[in-house]
Amino acid sequence: MKKWILICIAIFSFLTATAQKEQPKKQDLKVGLVLSGGGAKGLAHIGVLKIIDSLGIRVDYVGGTSMGAIIGSLYASGYTGNQIDSIFKKTDFERLIQDELPRSAKTFYEKEDAERYAITLPFDNFKVSFPSSISKGQNVYNKLAQLLMHVNHIDDFSKLPIPFLCVASDIEKGEQVVLEKGYLPEAITASGAFPSLFEPIPIKKRLLIDGGVTNNYPVDEVLAKKVDVIIGIDVQDGLYERDKLNSAVAILNQINNFRTINAMKDKNEKTDVYIRPDIVGFSVISFDRGRELITRGEVAGREEIEALKEIAAQQQQKRNIKPVKVKDSLNVNYIHLRGNKKYTRSYVRGKLRFKTPAKIPFQKFQEGISNLAATGNFTGIRYRTIPNNVGSEDIVLNLRERPETMFLRLGAHYDDVYKTAGLINVTKKKVLFNNDVASFDFIIGDNIRYNFEYYIDKGYYWSIGVKSRFNSFERGVNYDLIREDNTNPNLNRIDVDVSDFTNQLYLQTVLREEFVFGVGAEHKRLKIASETITETDQEETVFEKSDFISSFGFLKLDTYDNKYFPKSGIFFSGNFHWYLYSSDYNKNFEPFSLARGKIGYATSIFDNVSLNISSEGGFKIGDASTNSLDFVLGGYGNNFINNYIAFLGYDFLSFAGDSFVKGTIALDYNFWTKHHLNFTANYANAGENIFGNGEWFTKPDFNGYAIGYGLETFFGPLQVKYSWSPDIEEDTLYVSIGFWF
Repeated sequence: MKKWILICIAIFSFLTATAQKEQPKKQDLKVGLVLSGGGAKGLAHIGVLKIIDSLGIRVDYVGGTSMGAIIGSLYASGYTGNQIDSIFKKTDFERLIQDELPRSAKTFYEKEDAERYAITLPFDNFKVSFPSSISKGQNVYNKLAQLLMHVNHIDDFSKLPIPFLCVASDIEKGEQVVLEKGYLPEAITASGAFPSLFEPIPIKKRLLIDGGVTNNYPVDEVLAKKVDVIIGIDVQDGLYERDKLNSAVAILNQINNFRTINAMKDKNEKTDVYIRPDIVGFSVISFDRGRELITRGEVAGREEIEALKEIAAQQQQKRNIKPVKVKDSLNVNYIHLRGNKKYTRSYVRGKLRFKTPAKIPFQKFQEGISNLAATGNFTGIRYRTIPNNVGSEDIVLNLRERPETMFLRLGAHYDDVYKTAGLINVTKKKVLFNNDVASFDFIIGDNIRYNFEYYIDKGYYWSIGVKSRFNSFERGVNYDLIREDNTNPNLNRIDVDVSDFTNQLYLQTVLREEFVFGVGAEHKRLKIASETITETDQEETVFEKSDFISSFGFLKLDTYDNKYFPKSGIFFSGNFHWYLYSSDYNKNFEPFSLARGKIGYATSIFDNVSLNISSEGGFKIGDASTNSLDFVLGGYGNNFINNYIAFLGYDFLSFAGDSFVKGTIALDYNFWTKHHLNFTANYANAGENIFGNGEWFTKPDFNGYAIGYGLETFFGPLQVKYSWSPDIEEDTLYVSIGFWF
């Protein structure tokens, strides 16, 4: 009997062990993560991700829309919640969204444009239209391209460290588009292309905008990936109460929210752990409150901590992704251009300002992209790297050329010299060649002026330009500046009318990527007259009325981060004119030369306090009898014609000489966003041949000081300066409103 019992026990044990071996192993819990759109409110996603990571939850699929797509793609590519927190903590969202480009990205021609016009509108066929968006999204794309460079080789988003999808909207067909393949930075840029804020993104044959228009919470798309559990983070707006519906914008938002709220009734039921951070009081552009939003995400995550712990407990395998190291350089062998029909390869390469093959820091590469974007000739610049057979990388640069070639530009200004002025500009690109531009400024107001320029930009090669300008103003000046033989000792000041008509033909090229060097020829017609004193049978006394012919050369460097309130950078400008001929109204002309230079350095010395030190000087070689082009100092301003030079503490055109030297020290306190308080001290020596007789290196003959307030506005700076000088008993108040032109 015992024998049979033992045999039965053995058979039972064998069958039990076999059954255990054949029983399928319990499947690990697969987690899907859904991140809704919501603009700045989407920063709350980061706080929830930090809680998810702290519990060791392994996410197996990520789906997102708009800001949810952006944050979700970073998480899916390997970044942790804490890493994403650090990234966004250092991000200047205002600069990203507004596509604000550093001043250094612009050429001298483009800097002058950006610092002259307040409004630019498309003007093709002489019909005013409005841009399709506020921003091209170039800075956003640049940021994402760098952050996602480590997964640049992955075209199938299911092959990312965490499989990923995002949703965009086809603006032509009015339907959602699920993006699971392609170039990741481009896909999430399309998903977040908020209408009217960002340009629509063309991908293949579709024109895509923000996915929130069609599906702001892609839970069904993630469920289709066979996940077991859905964790959803929702930062969409709810419906406003009656007291909040007090504007047209609020009512339109309420109507738009009807659709998303109705859709969420069904989607909530499909979400196992539904996390809704408190985003009341925040808007889609509340990026300045990012820290608070991230904190609210953490609070919302902790409120669901028990449900999240239960998910973590059911997972056998935890997240195991290598830490992401952001790539800081590119080993570029060749650049492939796509989409450039109007603009030549040399033009594009000249704007990029780097040559290949070379190892290029990523910062320098993005500076090159910014240089290209600053031309305004492209609605989009997209790029990616591809490996080549020589162990380095090629860059494929896809350019979307701007279809508009004609623009209407407007500006306004007031100062103490030119008084009130309004600026109307018409700019036409591609006039005769693909890379040329013609611009005409007509300035109306107290003093009629114009500026015309035609420029053929050839990048690194010699570019060609033509300029024509008419400038005039009336101003009271010291009589001895005009005529030394004062026949009326009781006459100290007179009103003079100055008119200047100048035409230039020049060539210029870029040196060492930063300097611009040029040479040219110039014709100038200068007239200086006064009605204060008159000669027999004449309505006015003419002091100068001559045509001058000269050749010139110039060298410029300008890395100031701001023209009016620089906090960093170097400035250098030097030019030399050789006057060869004059119609010689005063019958005393002999050939002469004028040289002038200025150098400046700006740096931050404390928080929001910057120092700007500059020095400039000039001298004449040759004819001492023609003084109408001498250096004349005094007043406050920019963009003065000829050799008129600002000098605080003195009125405009107060002292002169055929040579001068001037030094300036300025302290600026940026005490609030775009608000400045500043103090300026300037010193000068000026006279006849001061470099020859050593007077330039003596104690300054002229001293001036000023305290001022400045406000940066979209139409240019508003500046008020109170100045004085210990040399004279008078003080002066200067007022300037708007960009100088």
